[in-house]
Amino acid sequence: MKKYNIGVIPGDGTGPEVVEESIKVLKAVSKKYNFDMDLEYYDFGGERYLKTGEILSDNDIEKLKTREAVLLGAIGHPDVAPGILEKGILLKLRFTLDQYINLRPVVLYDGVDTPLKDKGANEIDFVVIRENTEGLYAGGGGFLKKGTPDEIAIQESINTRKGVERCLRFAFEYTKKRNKRKKLTLCGKTNVLTYAFNLWERTFYELAKEYPDIETDYCHVDATCMWMVKNPEFFDVIVTDNMFGDIITDLGAVIQGGMGIAAGGNINPEGVSMYEPIGGSAPKYTGKNVINPLAAIASGQMMLEQLGEDKAAQDIENAIKKAVKNDIKNLGAGKMGYGTKEVGDLIVSYL
Repeated sequence: MKKYNIGVIPGDGTGPEVVEESIKVLKAVSKKYNFDMDLEYYDFGGERYLKTGEILSDNDIEKLKTREAVLLGAIGHPDVAPGILEKGILLKLRFTLDQYINLRPVVLYDGVDTPLKDKGANEIDFVVIRENTEGLYAGGGGFLKKGTPDEIAIQESINTRKGVERCLRFAFEYTKKRNKRKKLTLCGKTNVLTYAFNLWERTFYELAKEYPDIETDYCHVDATCMWMVKNPEFFDVIVTDNMFGDIITDLGAVIQGGMGIAAGGNINPEGVSMYEPIGGSAPKYTGKNVINPLAAIASGQMMLEQLGEDKAAQDIENAIKKAVKNDIKNLGAGKMGYGTKEVGDLIVSYL
């Protein structure tokens, strides 16, 4: 029997609750398809930091490197200042594990409401590929004369040819494998960010020569936001830098029905990847059995795809589709008509 070594980081707030339901579904589908998972849990998050002062050590990262993939619940604690856990855990994991791709499907399922008038499942079905280790998130910059009237704050966007090219190549290959419209759109701001996106644009069109079957397109980030709202059917796969990707994927989550169903992956195609729901820790709902676990369940589905368990992953997606079409009429916390645990049970029943 095939066995996968999976790291599990339940995290903060409602993270442990949604991870529990994702694991429930993964265990059910693994029995159906005759594979096993060796789950190793890690207590990274706000509670550990408040008790011990520890965030994430090099030894912790070495342990995670022995896993084939990582499933994350959420990071964010109301008693910890913003930025400490996010930088100390999420960004550190992305950078040290070289998870240079953030993969975000934006898919509207039948039965799920979208705020876009006259748009449905046929119009909202695209993927955003975000460069995940460079750009403004690399941390370049600093202060001059901090705390004085003459204070200067500098934040630098760092883009390397290697980093840009490997992200773009992943995007071309993904578009080819996705095999839908075979259209790849570069999202940037070439008219203002004339250095960084000159590098992105040049590399994009150089690589395009190797993929003559892929239609290429360019769109400014502001226009991308406009078209995602007005005509989302224009897009198949979008590739962009770290900051713009962070922004447009949240917009994508809203048009696909909300954070409750939005899942994502931090991908190292040659190493350890990490999968997570997009919605955050939602501490006000902790322990109330009202948070929507579908995004965490979909994160597990994405993980199985990366591990090569395509049939099992497809089964989970089909179960989610049935649940939102037939049973769950509202994806909001406390509005689903089902509790967190009951949604997990519902997905298992459809398997």
